[in-house]
Amino acid sequence: MDRFDALQAFVRVVEAGSFTKAAQTLEISKTTVTQLVQQLEARLRVKLLNRTTRQVNVTADGAAYYERAVRLLADLEDADTSLSTASAAPRGRLRVDVPTPFARLILAPALPEFHARYPDIQLHIGASDRMVDVIGDNVDCVLRGGDLADSSLQARRVGALQLGVYAAPGYLEQAGTPLHPSELEDPRHRVVGFLSTLSGKLRPLTLQRDDETFNVRARYVVALDDGNAYLAAGVAGMGVVWLPHYMGEPHVARGELVPLFADWHLTPMPMYLVFPPNRHVSAKLRAFMGWVDALMARHAPLVG
Repeated sequence: MDRFDALQAFVRVVEAGSFTKAAQTLEISKTTVTQLVQQLEARLRVKLLNRTTRQVNVTADGAAYYERAVRLLADLEDADTSLSTASAAPRGRLRVDVPTPFARLILAPALPEFHARYPDIQLHIGASDRMVDVIGDNVDCVLRGGDLADSSLQARRVGALQLGVYAAPGYLEQAGTPLHPSELEDPRHRVVGFLSTLSGKLRPLTLQRDDETFNVRARYVVALDDGNAYLAAGVAGMGVVWLPHYMGEPHVARGELVPLFADWHLTPMPMYLVFPPNRHVSAKLRAFMGWVDALMARHAPLVG
C-alpha cells in the first residue's frame, strides 16, 4: 500500500462523502479508492468510515484521523514546494468556478495575461450560476456574489459590485420610460425575473433614494437563473433588468440598453472568493486569488 495514495483517497472520500465522487476527482477507479481505504483501515486496525448503500459517514476515529491527515498532506506539499527550484512559479491543476457573465466578459479575455504570468498553472474553469458543492465537487475556489449560504466554508470578500436598472430602447418605446420605481408596477410594465439557484425564488428589486426605499413588485413573463440569458432577455426587450455595471454599461454604449432611475441606487452586491475549510491554500490558489483581486479592481467598479 502506498501510504500517501491511501491518505489522499481517505481524505477525498471524507470531503466528497462518496467513493464514486472521490474516484472521479482523483481520476482513478472506484475500486482502487475502496481498496486504498480498506488497506489503510487494516493497517491502522481502526474503522474510519461507516458505509451504507446510500452514504458514507466518517467515524469518530476517522474524523480525528482526517484532521491530522489533512495537515500532513499540506505539510508534504509545503515541503515539496520549499525544495523545488521552481518554488517561485506556482504549478499544477487548479479547479475554479465563476459566474457565467464574469467568465465571458472579464475572466476569459484576461486569461492570456494569467497564462503569461503563471505558465505552469493548468486552469479547469467551470462557468455557471449554479450553487457548486465546493467540497464534494473538489473545487479549489469559487467566485460568487450575494450573501453566502454555507458558513462552514472559508470566504474572502473581494469587493462589491455596483448595480443598475436597465431596459431596451424598444421596450421603453412600447411601455414608456418610468421615472419612479413605483411605475414598474403599472400593468404596462414588466421585469425580467432572476431566479436564485439557492432558493429557486425570484431575487427582489429594492431601490433607495436618500431615506426612501421602494420594493418593486412588478409582473414578469419570463424568469431565468443564468446571468447571460438574463442579460440577453433584457436586451431583447422582455422587460426591465437590474445588472452589475460591468454587464450593463457595454450595452448602454452600443445603444442596446438605457439606464433608468439615475437618482436611485441598489445595494451593492458583495463578491466573495470561497474555498474549502481546513484545506491547504496552495501557492497556485494564492496566485489565482491575488490575480482575481487585481482583475476585479481593474475591470469591475467595486465599492466597499
